[in-house]
Amino acid sequence: MSSIRIGNQTSCHAPARLPYEFAVAQGFDAFEWLSDKGPSGWCEDDMSQAERSELRRSAQQRGILFSVHAPVAADPTLPSGAEAIRRTIRFAGDVGAGVVNLHLFPEHGSKQFAEALRPLLEAARSAHVRLCLENIPQTSPDECNALFALLAMMPEAAGQVGMCLDMGHANLFPGTRNDYLKFVDRLGEHVPIIHWHAHENWGDCDSHLPLFTGPSAHDDRGVRGLVSMPEAAWFPRVRGSGAVAAATGYPGRDPTATSAYA
Repeated sequence: MSSIRIGNQTSCHAPARLPYEFAVAQGFDAFEWLSDKGPSGWCEDDMSQAERSELRRSAQQRGILFSVHAPVAADPTLPSGAEAIRRTIRFAGDVGAGVVNLHLFPEHGSKQFAEALRPLLEAARSAHVRLCLENIPQTSPDECNALFALLAMMPEAAGQVGMCLDMGHANLFPGTRNDYLKFVDRLGEHVPIIHWHAHENWGDCDSHLPLFTGPSAHDDRGVRGLVSMPEAAWFPRVRGSGAVAAATGYPGRDPTATSAYA
């Protein structure tokens, strides 16, 4: 397995420069740009072409691999959502990102969602990035399995798409509440995990607590099961340079907060 990069993420509650400067200062080798303006956040239109080129040069010099998160409401089955994702893909290509992350929408059938991804997969290939599909609290492991079984039959998807495992969302899924390892165990071998959003909650709400400030502060066996044990079920399925983004930028919380996970 390739080494897993560690990084943090922008937040709509803080200027993007703060978490990015923190990542640079801490020597992180990954960083995620989340397209969410909110009260004081960031979106792709904030950055000129010259600024994108400079950011790409700076990241390459520092050995930082970017990921870019499309707007959380960007539904690829809708024209407006597809265009928002295309905008994210263009930005990702400009800054040399590895992946573009977008949410799964389980209210759509797997076939409809997979078909909606076809043109976006082509756009991602042209931009030299991959798509990664993130489970939300309503997404079941079976839905992930069904979608990736369809994607495996699509030529456009070959080498271009994987899953973003959001451990906090897996912890909230009703069928695996407070047991995100069970969620991972129920994923099929054909589901390639290429990205990981690391945050915690108590099974009650999507509170995005930094690692080791939630349940793992008292019992860290779950986290160790994901990062330390060779027999962990998801390790053989990681493809390429996986990256961990500490998704913890919520109101009232230090926007630079992250955790040491390895």
